Amino acid sequence: MTTADTGQAQQTEQAVPVEPPQQRPPNWPRYALIAILVLGTVLYGWVLWTGSWGNTYYTAAVKSMSSNFTNFLFGSLDPAGVVTVDKPPLSLWPQVISVRIFGFHNWSVLLPQVVEGVAAIFLLHRTVRMWAGENAALIAALVFTLTPVTVAITRTNNTDTMLVLTLVAAAYAFTRAMKALQPGKRTKWLLFAAFLIGCGFLAKMAAAYVVIPVLLAAYLAAGLAPWRRQVLDLAGAAVVLLASSLWWVAAVDLWPGKKPYIGGSTDGTALDLVLGYNGLGRVFGGEGTGNGGAGTGTPPSGGGGPGGPGGPGGFGGMSFGGESGPGRMFNEAVGGQISWLLPLALIALAVAAVLGFRRWRHAAPADTANRAGWVLWGGWLVVFALVFSYQKGVFHPYYTTVMAPAIGALVGAGTVWAFQKYREPAGRGRLVLPACVAVAAVWAWVLISRDTSWHGRLRYAVVIVALVAILALALRKVPRVGLVLGLVAVLLAPAVWAGAGAVSTTAIASLPAAGPVHDEMPDGWDSAVLNADQRKILDYAKSHSSGAEITLAVEGGSQSAKTYIVATDETVVGMGGFDGRDPAPSTDQLSAWVRAGKLRFVLTGGGMADDNSIVERSKWVEQNCQPVLTAGEGATLHECTDG
Repeated sequence: MTTADTGQAQQTEQAVPVEPPQQRPPNWPRYALIAILVLGTVLYGWVLWTGSWGNTYYTAAVKSMSSNFTNFLFGSLDPAGVVTVDKPPLSLWPQVISVRIFGFHNWSVLLPQVVEGVAAIFLLHRTVRMWAGENAALIAALVFTLTPVTVAITRTNNTDTMLVLTLVAAAYAFTRAMKALQPGKRTKWLLFAAFLIGCGFLAKMAAAYVVIPVLLAAYLAAGLAPWRRQVLDLAGAAVVLLASSLWWVAAVDLWPGKKPYIGGSTDGTALDLVLGYNGLGRVFGGEGTGNGGAGTGTPPSGGGGPGGPGGPGGFGGMSFGGESGPGRMFNEAVGGQISWLLPLALIALAVAAVLGFRRWRHAAPADTANRAGWVLWGGWLVVFALVFSYQKGVFHPYYTTVMAPAIGALVGAGTVWAFQKYREPAGRGRLVLPACVAVAAVWAWVLISRDTSWHGRLRYAVVIVALVAILALALRKVPRVGLVLGLVAVLLAPAVWAGAGAVSTTAIASLPAAGPVHDEMPDGWDSAVLNADQRKILDYAKSHSSGAEITLAVEGGSQSAKTYIVATDETVVGMGGFDGRDPAPSTDQLSAWVRAGKLRFVLTGGGMADDNSIVERSKWVEQNCQPVLTAGEGATLHECTDG
């Protein structure tokens, strides 16, 4: 190569810019998320080793639904397909699939709940990360994971875990829509969010619809499209929502062949269940059936059972969460379940509202996607809190688990903002972070002090850690250490309550709750093992049934029959649905069964004596059957030979 060529090559090399090495994103957030997911798996999955069968009302239905497609589609409570549970069956379908794959075991029934709970943690992290960043997302996921009532409900097979998962997934899809730059992608994700809310409706009906006005307000707040496009998008979302919500209702009510009676309805239709007990009845109260709680009626064979709704020992219109009103979320029944960080979430929302108003007042450019996120999570929290606080119908503290994702998101975003203000050299914003630690510690003291016999010393630990955190923040020498200590102080009490609930072997699966339990259920309420009296009754009926298709029909509904269904492979019918009030089977159906040789034995002794359906069936038993065996708590086995 000549000297000229060499010089030209050197000039060429010098002319090519050398790109600086790209910095890889830090790995610690990934490891932190994995740790949170593992923590959630341990907390939710511990129940798999406790021997619990969950809420045996739903467990009995899972076993019955696994027997044939009709039972699966409708959500039949009993193997004979007489009456369904009082909810749509979506939340039970994964449990049935698990049972079909792994066999009918307690862990195979509850495994899908664990998966759903962990999936909700992951989706909440991804949703908040899109909106408020990685740090806020990790805090949100951790807060959600350690919410005591969320741990309590996820270790059972109640419907609320699926409801939370579908709504968090809808929030994820909605946030993707708000972040999308292309109109087509925005519409696609918005429609998907509507579809997921419809899935939530098929888990717990009207409860899923509470977020609809919130999403509507957040969409309008984002203002990402011309009004014509917004109208078209919202119209399309409405169509998808109705289709994904009501296809099961239409399929049930238009079903041409034999089908179970829809439990909890007044006329056997799914539409009545939507509009009545699981709709307006939940908000405004009134009588109705359903898996709302426990009464004190006496079931056959001492198995535990309810009185009728609205009557002695019943639960129609009753609340297990205290009196309705503005203080319900903070009272003794509900406060320890969900309200640990509720004050911090409300503070974050109030600050965001003030700052947003200031930006609007000064005509500052708005980050519409960020604004939509605050409207989404803030509206989610406020609307659910208001509905639960003033709900007149059946209300249980575990319903509030649906508030946990919003509390996590708001606390996560608020913590990041407060830490940024704290690190500024001057300004009153620096006081927000230590003030929030103090507020959380004081409220934790109040909650724990309500029953100091249950981990009462925990309040001292919370205060000590909070004081150390506030001191570290005040010195401003190690701000990150102060932040970590502040988070420990804030999360210590709910973490202990959550952990204690996770490993509990005495928790009531049908009424899941964290912390001290003051209201004990009757013996055998969630049992999956027959007691001596129940075994005596079943053995007699089985040995004398002459091959009848239905071994036993039990008065008092599922609460009297569920143990028989779960513990045996016999066909047992719980007459009257959840609590005996449903008119299924009718007396005509009973007569037809007896004439056809399908039924020979009826067990009485459960349910309310003054309920019309129970009275009619009792009269039929008196006229057509003879008592042949008595066994404990007034239970009487009757042999029916003439329909």
